[in-house]
Amino acid sequence: MRPFDLNALRTYDLESRPSKVAVADLGTPVDPSTSIGDWLDTLPRQLAANELRKLRDHIVRAHRQNRTVAIAIGGHVVKTGCAPYLIDLIQRGVIKSVSMNGSAAIHDFELALAGKTSEDVTAQLHSGNFGMARQTADAFAAASEQGSRNDLGLGAALGRYIVELGCPHVDASLVAACYRAAIPCTVHVALGTDIVHMHPQVSGAALGAASMLDFRILCSVVSTLTGGVWLNIGSAVVMPEVFLKAVAVVRNFEHDLDGLVTANLDKESKYRTGMNVLRRPGSEGIEVIGHHELLIPLLHVSLTAKLAAADSGLSRAA
Repeated sequence: MRPFDLNALRTYDLESRPSKVAVADLGTPVDPSTSIGDWLDTLPRQLAANELRKLRDHIVRAHRQNRTVAIAIGGHVVKTGCAPYLIDLIQRGVIKSVSMNGSAAIHDFELALAGKTSEDVTAQLHSGNFGMARQTADAFAAASEQGSRNDLGLGAALGRYIVELGCPHVDASLVAACYRAAIPCTVHVALGTDIVHMHPQVSGAALGAASMLDFRILCSVVSTLTGGVWLNIGSAVVMPEVFLKAVAVVRNFEHDLDGLVTANLDKESKYRTGMNVLRRPGSEGIEVIGHHELLIPLLHVSLTAKLAAADSGLSRAA
């Protein structure tokens, strides 16, 4: 076969070609004294930096319009030390609802009571001690019994338990912060997956009833998400599935979810977060992939900087 003759190759003027990257999209190095808000706006106009700014702006818009901003988390969010950033956003009135799986609630309680959490599974498993912390099981036994009554639910009952117990590190508890702020905190357990399910004092009936109440409370939260934001952080299976079923319920009741923005922040992109969070339920899906201990503080400071700038602008206008 003869070599291809390239002499007749058709070319065009580079200036006429559509391109994905322009000089205006490049990042700008800044002086160390630059404010964090200004720094975020100097990040490249590309990929994850664009998505982070877009998510920031949607949350600020929803907050300004008094729309619901709700978060759902997995246990790793608490284990990586990120609850204080979410607690601050609750106290600022930005986050209006928090949902979590059972492991997140367990880590949250242990931090509040003992100031530590997350055992060495391998070592504890071989010694027969894995998951055998008495106080953790007692807390969920009490909270599930209380939460199954009077339409309280597991999250609110656990929050009240933490506060009334006088836990020495209560200020580190996301569950307690929700209880203090009187916003929904729902805990969605998958029976058999959490360490407290191994303990005889924890009633499966009470735990199931309390968590079922939380699902119905979550349905009420989701019914208010028109124009709001649902943010899934660090849950690849349980919370995306729970969210999809709550959306199914509120759609069945013909609630309007127009303008709902959904987002996923996690270490990896997964099937259920892609389908059940980003594509199926809302009008726009945003995903930012990275470590929780970096992304959540970055999102927090981007929000607080934007809110402070907006408040400053309103003050000057007045």
